[in-house]
Amino acid sequence: MQATTKMASELNVSVWRPSSILFLVLILSLTSLSWDVAAFRTSDSSGPYTPDWQSLDTRPIPKWYDEAKIGIFLHWGVFSVPSFRSAWFWWYLVAEQSPAYVKFMKDNYRPGFTYQDFAPMFTTEFYDPNQWAEIFTKSGARYIVLTSKHHEGYTNWPSKYSWNWNSKAVGPKRDLVGELAAAIKKTPIHFGLYHSLFEWFHPIYLQDKANNFTTQRFVREKTMPELYELVMNYKPDVIWSDGDWEATDKYWNSTEFIAWLYNDSPVKDTVVVNDRWGAGISCHHGDFYTCKDRYNPGKLITHKWENAMTIDKDAWVFRRNAHYADFYTIEGLISLLVETVSCGGNLLMNVGPTHDGRIAPIFEERLIQVGQWLKVNGEAIYASKPWTHQNDTYTKKVWYTSKMENNTKVVYATMLFWPTTNIIILGAVKITSRTDVYMLGYPKPIGYIYFPSIGLKIILPNIPASRLPCDWAWVFKITNLDE
Repeated sequence: MQATTKMASELNVSVWRPSSILFLVLILSLTSLSWDVAAFRTSDSSGPYTPDWQSLDTRPIPKWYDEAKIGIFLHWGVFSVPSFRSAWFWWYLVAEQSPAYVKFMKDNYRPGFTYQDFAPMFTTEFYDPNQWAEIFTKSGARYIVLTSKHHEGYTNWPSKYSWNWNSKAVGPKRDLVGELAAAIKKTPIHFGLYHSLFEWFHPIYLQDKANNFTTQRFVREKTMPELYELVMNYKPDVIWSDGDWEATDKYWNSTEFIAWLYNDSPVKDTVVVNDRWGAGISCHHGDFYTCKDRYNPGKLITHKWENAMTIDKDAWVFRRNAHYADFYTIEGLISLLVETVSCGGNLLMNVGPTHDGRIAPIFEERLIQVGQWLKVNGEAIYASKPWTHQNDTYTKKVWYTSKMENNTKVVYATMLFWPTTNIIILGAVKITSRTDVYMLGYPKPIGYIYFPSIGLKIILPNIPASRLPCDWAWVFKITNLDE
């Protein structure tokens, strides 16, 4: 910790070292922030939830989130300017002094160039939030989660609590969060925000850390005011918290904020939160669990969970030096979506926009391909529930979901490959005399033979490739099974 503190003090940059008069203004403004937060205290709340996990965990998850199944994550910030390797660029450069990052800076930028010098280059001149909203709508995603602030501390909105280190003050000179919120709210998609509780090099946070988190000045004057500001200004339906792991939920005042969110906030009936609210909280509390990045248990989890993953397999941020093979194929994305939903989760696919505000063509293509598949097969995904079996007992790469239709359970079997013999056997399925089999997007019933010792043998019709209902992964709708 001493090494990290020393490095932070050696940065000597204007973001954290303004002139003495301006610094005094900053400190005075930060001191006043706790007065604003006091207006949101839960002690006078008439709501049913108290600021403790035992109470908060009793809140039913809003229906929309469980039914949504698929969302889009957007990692965007000053790190999008170097767009090299990781959103943790600043940390690897300064705190760890990683040779690859040090060499990248030495080879490409003048001596003395600092991370903060990237901020004016975060220009976003091609950022068209309505175009983004159109792409997201075509993808079939039901919610998006935009980075409002990553661990670097730069806010993508004109926060009163991030002096001279926000998108209105330096770089875009725009309210990036507000513009996308307005565009998304014209669509059926739910708007959400990612927010980092901590900041790597903020001196007030580092002082709290040096005090073993026995002081909470950073929480009172920075973290919580930002969260309340985001909720009141943009009314997000998802608060995706991160950067929590160095301190407990008590230090972060997490339960107090969430109780206000559930009881009295303008989004109290629709908002959901994840599980990253303090050391030891992840995978134990919150509306949905994320547990770790790219969490995919591969089995049924009874608590709602989310697989937050990256279309670029190696990074959350847009990388200028990425290779085509680094990206998920559409077949791989659909496979991951189906597996995740079959096991009770939502899939949150990450896209890294460019520093100038574009969604790169490879990301746009993948999103639109997912939407094309969902246009045919969304019935098996949206508002579905896990079935008795998650994957088939006989044939690999077949995953199940279910839902009620006209008071009868319908089971969907998603086949991730087309068998060369045009025959597939489903071992988990037991039929009745009323069982019918259909393929979503195909107009006629599908023939089958049932063998009690093996299972359901589905005989696929000889369909020309040009007439297949979709190009990747095919879904059987099976009715009136014996359960």
